[in-house]
Amino acid sequence: MILSASLLPRLLAALGLLPVLALPANAGAWQLDMLDKQPSAETFAGTGRAAPQSGDHKGLPDGRIATPDVPQDIVEAWHSAPTERYRHGALGDVIEGGALSVRTASGALLSYDLPEDRVFEDRTPRLVDLNGDGKTEVIAIVAFARAGGAVGIYGIEDGKLVERAVSAPIGRSNRWLNIAGIADFAGLGRQQITYVETPHIGGTLKLLDWQGDRLNVIAATRGFSNHRNGAREQRLSAVVEDQAGPVLVVPSDTRSTLRMMQMSDGQWRELATLALPGQLKTLLPLAADGASGACLIAQLETGQTAQICESDGPTPTAKPRN
Repeated sequence: MILSASLLPRLLAALGLLPVLALPANAGAWQLDMLDKQPSAETFAGTGRAAPQSGDHKGLPDGRIATPDVPQDIVEAWHSAPTERYRHGALGDVIEGGALSVRTASGALLSYDLPEDRVFEDRTPRLVDLNGDGKTEVIAIVAFARAGGAVGIYGIEDGKLVERAVSAPIGRSNRWLNIAGIADFAGLGRQQITYVETPHIGGTLKLLDWQGDRLNVIAATRGFSNHRNGAREQRLSAVVEDQAGPVLVVPSDTRSTLRMMQMSDGQWRELATLALPGQLKTLLPLAADGASGACLIAQLETGQTAQICESDGPTPTAKPRN
């Protein structure tokens, strides 16, 4: 759900979330307000319906069904065929997806089965038209038995769900990555995929560009973590738009600082940082259409909740992380 910034005070009041402490951003562009009451469980609940738990397209026990912002040829997707053949457990258990299932606009159910040496080490896929051709791509986190994590792109061709591209895996078993955001960060006229490689052991922020059957890393920088090992929550980053292009809000490697990153001249550039009074657990965007700029709501591992808003500069619009 996307909420207007003009409705944010009323939402927070309805939840009993009243600001009690303000901490300034390091660069002066963002402000953090601690809130005095925990929101309801629904506020940070997983997006989408629960994946089916029976039938030929049975999903993961904790899996969710992804839906696109704009329905095209694929209207739903989820990880299916639960398996324990890759016992890493980065997301809290050793049950991972052996297949990907989608529902098409015509109502047909299609599946793509991974080879035995791979699984989807992921809870919910992402549905985005990466290249603007009017067809939806499914973006997922793949794990190779001997080579670890990679990013996979899937789509419909000739009535079948197929793998369109997969990135080079990390290179070692039990090494994972977490997707951070999808947008045209590089200004190429098509969307790229950004992720944090090995977020548990010194993470590197990487940017992938899809061309044909290849996914190429076109930018990378160290010092990030968008996941706690063993946690089910993967939503620790958000994309906001400003006049110079998309900005990725993503935690530092300690998860105690938010870093606002933007591509410039082919490299990642840090626009601002914001210290948090605890480690980040969840970060969700709230759309902004007024002078207050982009707003996010953050849940910390301490149990505290914070509202984070841009306080000056061009007015961007926050959008849900893909």
